[in-house]
Amino acid sequence: MIASIRDIALDRLVPHPDNANRMSRANFAKLVRNIERMGRYEPIVVRPCPNRPGFFQIINGHHRCEALHKLGCATAQAVVWRIDDEQTDILLATLNRLGGRDTLDKKRALLQRLRTRIPTRKLARLLPQTLGQIERLTAGEASTATVRKKADSLAIPIVFFVDEGQQRKIEDALSAATSHEGQTRAVKRAAALTHVAEEFLASGCLDGKVPRD
Repeated sequence: MIASIRDIALDRLVPHPDNANRMSRANFAKLVRNIERMGRYEPIVVRPCPNRPGFFQIINGHHRCEALHKLGCATAQAVVWRIDDEQTDILLATLNRLGGRDTLDKKRALLQRLRTRIPTRKLARLLPQTLGQIERLTAGEASTATVRKKADSLAIPIVFFVDEGQQRKIEDALSAATSHEGQTRAVKRAAALTHVAEEFLASGCLDGKVPRD
């Protein structure tokens, strides 16, 4: 069955209470700017809202819906899927987490092409990459191998879940390992986490083994 795109009033769209996806303030601001600038966005995915006739529950597109509210829009483009609670839960758990990884050569070519038409600072306000990342990726005639060495240019997100006690220990370890003054917080924490991982591997604490004194 092919689902068609339709306009639905924003006041008829209801966020799913178990939506776990969160966006940083910086990225949300970029989302708002892109929608405002282009007037286009990926349609929101919804389903008829259980127990609320005439309303629709958002499955994918909570931040787009919030951005449209911020821009003063009255309606949102949406695709209506008629699915049950189980299918909805599966989609909530996957739609915002499944993704690929950029091919460096193609990403670099795309950014270089965009820079010929849009000032770099303005571009950084629209794209996920920071100003520094865009500049490093598009600098001069550097080879792909050279660009690839700058690991923070195309950072790979890692998501894992811990309890409160584990979080405190991890935060303490990262604070103790953090160095590299002058770098961004994200770069410092990535370096610290790598250092902690290297120390763990070197200690022999694998498969239940306890390091000897």
